Amino acid sequence: MSTESQVVPSGTSQNLLNDKWDVVLSNTLIKTGLGFGGGVLASILLFKRRSFPVWLGIGFGLGRGYSEGDAIFRSNHGLRTVKA
Repeated sequence: MSTESQVVPSGTSQNLLNDKWDVVLSNTLIKTGLGFGGGVLASILLFKRRSFPVWLGIGFGLGRGYSEGDAIFRSNHGLRTVKA
């Protein structure tokens, strides 16, 4: 008598949720990194190496990642699409 392992269908809600979390976390990490880089450049070039542009850039990146993540989780069909 052999035991069969249960195969989870690819369209389950758990897989959709995991895919959404992957997109949200990677998007937030990228936005935060870009904000950090922009803040470092602004700090070096414009503000005589002060730290507030770096923190401001990180804050903008985290905020943008959060708002886009909120939109992804609130959408009915999963990932957002862009219509031209």
